[in-house]
Amino acid sequence: MSLSSTQLLEAARQGDGTAIAELLEVYQPDLKRFARRTCSNAEDAEDAVQMALWSLYRKVGALRCVATFATWMFRIVERECFRLLRIKKYHDALDELNESEMPAATKVPTDLRLDLVRALERLSPPYREVLILRDVHELTAPEVAAQLGLSLEAVKSRLHRARAQVREQLLNSGYWLKDGAPEIMGKNGGNHVL
Repeated sequence: MSLSSTQLLEAARQGDGTAIAELLEVYQPDLKRFARRTCSNAEDAEDAVQMALWSLYRKVGALRCVATFATWMFRIVERECFRLLRIKKYHDALDELNESEMPAATKVPTDLRLDLVRALERLSPPYREVLILRDVHELTAPEVAAQLGLSLEAVKSRLHRARAQVREQLLNSGYWLKDGAPEIMGKNGGNHVL
């Protein structure tokens, strides 16, 4: 990295918008070339580059060492290419199944769906965000951490708390009692079902 690139990166770390825009312009061609070699198709390559540039824009101030900048950017592109490939393989495998081979989706009772929606609405936004990305959109914990700009530990903690809150709210809604499930005594004297 030349001295001017180092100075440019340092200015971007300090929040200089012009420096960030120039960094985006300087690194985009190299990232695109790398992405075209790494990703399975041109569309995925564009998506991976956009994700890397978005991460640069959002997190350049948190970069500790100027020397690791290029490695950081290329790793983001590489991880995004692999994530997109995993998703593509999963969808291709589903597309190859005949309708007769597809497992029948179990119908979720309406009252359970309503209770679940209410439980999700009651979660605070940080918990809801992590839970939806992880359990609904099926991102991995590291992917959720990268997308939200959190540490992996923070994602795991929020996910655990969100699931516990949803579980508690579903138990309190009495949904399982409607099916005649056996109750057990909770630690605070409250009744729960098995």
